[in-house]
Amino acid sequence: MLALLQDVVRHKVYANACLLKAIRQHEAAARDEELWKLLHHILLANRFWFLLTVGDPFDSKAESRLPDSLDALTRGFRETHIRELDWVSQLQESEVTRFLETPYISGFKFSVAEAAMQVCMHSHGHRCQCATRLRSLGGVPPSMDFILWLKERPAADWSWLLAL
Repeated sequence: MLALLQDVVRHKVYANACLLKAIRQHEAAARDEELWKLLHHILLANRFWFLLTVGDPFDSKAESRLPDSLDALTRGFRETHIRELDWVSQLQESEVTRFLETPYISGFKFSVAEAAMQVCMHSHGHRCQCATRLRSLGGVPPSMDFILWLKERPAADWSWLLAL
């Protein structure tokens, strides 16, 4: 189970980077507030569950503020995903069964594995919405299928962001 969980997280990071790049390269999409809000929601949820998992504080007031540019939002994804990839590469089987609690869903505990799967599935659903919105604005969504990613397991490419 650990290897699959690691792959699903790595794929999520890759797919998010691909989607962000495609949006950034399409002028109308890069300015679209609906896309910004969806992307921010993806990042917000990802950061919440990741920070809960690693035991770091989550400042909901600060985290809930929409960044002032798509580039700033994208940098938030990159920084979060760099930490997350480091964490997942060191993840041990014994850690995935540890339980987490959140005040947002009281009276229930979630395993680290369940929290990671929630983030991946949640991100996937909203990436689909973003891809639909990108297409409606005249852009072309990238291929983000997990099964195709498995063939070569490419790492997320952030070089385009660093060149900005």
